[in-house]
Amino acid sequence: MEKIPSLIKENIGKVMVGQENTVNLLLAALLAGGHVLIEDVPGMGKTVLARSLAKSVNAGFGRIQFTPDLLPSDVTGLNFFDQKKGEFVFSPGPVFCNILLADEINRATPRTQSSLLECMAEQQVTVDGVTRTLESPFFVIATQNPVETLGTYPLPEAQLDRFLMRISMEPPTKRQEIAILERFRDAEPLQSLEAVCTKEEIASLQESVRKIYVHPALMEYLAGLSQASREFRNVELGVSPRGTLALLRASQAYALVQGREFVTPEDVKGVAVPVLAHRLSVSGAMNSTAVQKQVVEELLHSVEVPTEEWTK
Repeated sequence: MEKIPSLIKENIGKVMVGQENTVNLLLAALLAGGHVLIEDVPGMGKTVLARSLAKSVNAGFGRIQFTPDLLPSDVTGLNFFDQKKGEFVFSPGPVFCNILLADEINRATPRTQSSLLECMAEQQVTVDGVTRTLESPFFVIATQNPVETLGTYPLPEAQLDRFLMRISMEPPTKRQEIAILERFRDAEPLQSLEAVCTKEEIASLQESVRKIYVHPALMEYLAGLSQASREFRNVELGVSPRGTLALLRASQAYALVQGREFVTPEDVKGVAVPVLAHRLSVSGAMNSTAVQKQVVEELLHSVEVPTEEWTK
């Protein structure tokens, strides 16, 4: 079971060149039971990465291309009248899957965006007063382009907070870009990718994440980061207790992805920016992604890192 994260990373590596840290963060979010927002310019491989992960797990995959005319029922499903049966029948929407790719989520209206809130927060869908539970695991990978803002609807704070992490792709080096050209010159690796684990194994790993040991001194460190964010200069809204809990769970999952049964300060630092940056409201910065990331980096330097023996 402990080899599964390595198998998934190796499998994704058959398609993606580089992106090791991004893949680690994506896997950590999946195993932590959270959701991911990938924010980057077009052509960086956001959709390919999401599909590579989905094909690596033998689970149901759904994709929604968000557009301004998309309706909430196009996401969750709807009841329609079946004349043969003489009754209303529920037609499930694309959210009824295990891994959902919400492509260009900020192109849909706030009303449609909010239709994902219940799914992401409570893993259930309510249509016409009837609540249906989504199958575990349920993992949303949403993408958005931060450059083209014309005709888009910025995600509200409430929905941003539903994402465990906001991550970006790593720009390839020249050598990596040559490797991409060679790999895709006469083949399409994504089409031949096969699953290396089952959804049941992912669900089991999600349970294992909660058992990863966290030293009491690291608990104080996590709380210290959140406390410092609320008093940091130019920060109007710091990290909430839910954000602190997200940092804990992400650190545990990141440690598991690295093959350890205990969390270290490096795990916390490795996930701090993706987990905390989008949860901060910085005055006078229009909540710029770059400014939010810079604030978290400064936080990490301002809070003293404990030095202990991190195993039990």
